[in-house]
Amino acid sequence: MAAGAALYYHPAAGKASLEAVAPPSPSLALGPSQSKVLCVRSGSRWWMRRRWEGKASSVSCRARARASARPALFSPVAMDWQECTTQLEVDVPCSVAYQCYSERETIPQWMPFISSVKVLEDKPDLSRWTLKYEVLGRDVEFSWLARNMTPIKNQKIHWRSLEGLPNRGAVRFFPKSSYSCRVQLTVAYEVPEILAPVASALKPFLESLLLKGLERFATFAKERNSKIPHS
Repeated sequence: MAAGAALYYHPAAGKASLEAVAPPSPSLALGPSQSKVLCVRSGSRWWMRRRWEGKASSVSCRARARASARPALFSPVAMDWQECTTQLEVDVPCSVAYQCYSERETIPQWMPFISSVKVLEDKPDLSRWTLKYEVLGRDVEFSWLARNMTPIKNQKIHWRSLEGLPNRGAVRFFPKSSYSCRVQLTVAYEVPEILAPVASALKPFLESLLLKGLERFATFAKERNSKIPHS
């Protein structure tokens, strides 16, 4: 096998480097005195393999057989998931708040970072979402296909993504009085790779955006409620 190059991460030094890779030799045993992590990119995922470096020594046939019987040392590096929850009291009954939130294509009118929602005509439980916003100094744009799970009328709406940006969430409605309710919004998502460097600041940032969205939703629902005839 010809020599090549690979990207290695050095845990002890905390940095990466591009190094030459020599052809493997069956006469070398790699000890745990030093280690590197070989990073291989496939699509949007990073895969890692640990490479041990040590002094040469003989390797017995039994040791080689054990090593060949082991499973591959590659494993996916999954991105972290975060969950955000916010809630707000809204001066409309649960039935009105539930109905307003059920109209998915109106969500961009009050949720600041959602630019479009399109319900599929032939499959009304599915909808395509687009997010465009400046997040902590980064202009980001994501899209996903979501499925609305079976709702509980006037109590709960929940969904999960089927493709695109991985996410799921729920909106719950709790009656406070005959004319008001508490709306609780929970969103969980896989941190996108572009936002991984600012992941620690992402959750409070998004929670503030969700709260702003609920405040605008409260105004939206109150205006809707004012147009409903009341006996």
